Amino acid sequence: MPVTRKHLTIHGRVQGVFYRAWSRDEATGLGLKGWVRNRRDGTVEMLIQGDPQAVDQMIRLCRSGPASARVDRIDVAESAEEAPGGFETRPTV
Repeated sequence: MPVTRKHLTIHGRVQGVFYRAWSRDEATGLGLKGWVRNRRDGTVEMLIQGDPQAVDQMIRLCRSGPASARVDRIDVAESAEEAPGGFETRPTV
């Protein structure tokens, strides 16, 4: 099965709105591996790895995020980083 890895940086009102917990739940439901964390610049950073269709679906979901979020843009890049065994929330950097 092919595997895709993407690194996302989500801009907008994405901190203090449960974006990380929402991301973890959505990614787990899609069978994805990876991580999510807040950045001190106000963005949310995420690595997602898995089936290419599930990765694309997660990116589409991230464009809206949880109900209280306002997503202005998402920067998406290929990633060579291997994801952890599940989907985890990491500390702010």
